[in-house]
Amino acid sequence: MARNILSRKEGSSRLGSSLQRQKLLFVFIGLTPIMLVYGITRIWPIIRTFTLSLYDSDLVTPEKKFIGLENYTSLVDDDAFKQAFLNTTLFAVGTVVASVVLGLALALILTQFIPRSGLYQLIYFLPFVMPIVPVAIVWRWIYDPSYGLLNWFLSWFGIPKQAFLFYPETGLWAIVVMNVWKVIGYNMVILIVGIRAIPTLYNEAAEIDGANRFSVLRYITVPLLKPVILFVLVVTTIGAYNVFTSVYVMTQSTTASGNNIPILVGEIYNNAFRYSKMGYASSEAVILFVVVLALTLIQFRFVRSDT
Repeated sequence: MARNILSRKEGSSRLGSSLQRQKLLFVFIGLTPIMLVYGITRIWPIIRTFTLSLYDSDLVTPEKKFIGLENYTSLVDDDAFKQAFLNTTLFAVGTVVASVVLGLALALILTQFIPRSGLYQLIYFLPFVMPIVPVAIVWRWIYDPSYGLLNWFLSWFGIPKQAFLFYPETGLWAIVVMNVWKVIGYNMVILIVGIRAIPTLYNEAAEIDGANRFSVLRYITVPLLKPVILFVLVVTTIGAYNVFTSVYVMTQSTTASGNNIPILVGEIYNNAFRYSKMGYASSEAVILFVVVLALTLIQFRFVRSDT
């Protein structure tokens, strides 16, 4: 009797292990084409960029001269790179802070005070799905000093016409406003999903204990929402540091010198395709990659340490 039981257990364990191996094989076969495409289109270009940054390479000469870290040391004395990096960082800080804070505020308002908020969510989300080029063109018209809608509105209060995109000091923040308007709907929708995923049991228990709305928000909603806030922070930071199209479209030819707001991706583009300095542009791309990766890790560490 005992032998029969043991033999049945051994047979079932063998069958289970066989099924497990078949499942793993099926998953491996199914994911192999996807991983190959991802490796060719994503991983390999990153490796090539790191390698190319160690060479003096251009688009004309097929031979590449190995120069080690010379491209990186040249960046230290490159005023154009430092200005582009500063502008990009200011743009990213303004976009991330404003879009996440306002997105969270809108998400709380629509979930707490407006029961049927589907129409409002659609209205706020529409700018995010719009193509960036026509959006940038429309906002460039809004900021136009001669016939722009914003200057027309400011004229009601006796404010003279302003060339918002003409000067880098105002143009950068004008583009920040446009970018926040565009991405705030996405952040809001993601945060609404996170808020609605919080069990109502916690809120009901807090209300029974006499907690007000602010206490529930501070001690229950926000702490339980931190994983979603982390996701929104990371995605918004990556998108902000990779800004290019909106700045290019909105500031191109606003002055005789063309683009008057240098940004990091713009510098990479110019060095690579206008000046044929592929190795130098690759080193700038590596710096951008390292900075975004470091900020992502810091955000993970900071948010997770409080959870």
